[in-house]
Amino acid sequence: MNLFDYIADRWDRLALQSWLHVSEVVQSTIIAAIIGVLIGIAVYRSPVGSAVATALASSILTIPSFALLGLLIPVFGLGPTPTVIALVLYALLPITRNTIVGLAGVDPAITDAAKGIGMGRVGVLTRVELRLAWPAILAGMRVATQMLMGIAVIAAYAKGPGLGSEVFSGLTRAGSANATNQALTGTLGVVILALILEGIYFLIARFTVSRGIRA
Repeated sequence: MNLFDYIADRWDRLALQSWLHVSEVVQSTIIAAIIGVLIGIAVYRSPVGSAVATALASSILTIPSFALLGLLIPVFGLGPTPTVIALVLYALLPITRNTIVGLAGVDPAITDAAKGIGMGRVGVLTRVELRLAWPAILAGMRVATQMLMGIAVIAAYAKGPGLGSEVFSGLTRAGSANATNQALTGTLGVVILALILEGIYFLIARFTVSRGIRA
């Protein structure tokens, strides 16, 4: 059976796995974005706090995916829970770092002008600083999403949902019928989904970042 016949014959299952793969990555990115932005807001005015937050988030990336999942499985068991926790932890660094960089890079003259027209601290943060930092935050989310697309494949080790099961099953059955098709289908599926998400991020940036900021 060639690759196209393999995909056509198992389209319903592959479509479901693709949806689960994208879903877990997007949900993990959103959770990480909420946490990362809150951390960035809390520490961006403090050089020491920013350095500590960035260092802690960076330390997570020093832990191999298999090792982190191995630490989470005894506590949370197999399935989506350890997968999502691992993905959120890995996504924190680019989002937190870009939030800090974006907020710290806002021109003080702009914030002073906002305060001069009567804006309070919260108003300056939400209506000025976060809006100006949004391109950097969005870039951090984009990097995190692309990184998680690959890590989610490894999460099949913890019985996580998605296309990783196709890749792992195909590699485990190497040499048997359709093993190559199975592994290749999972791999190509992840690549295609990553490209689609990249396009969605481009559209989000196009419609949420003002032309003046993009310039």
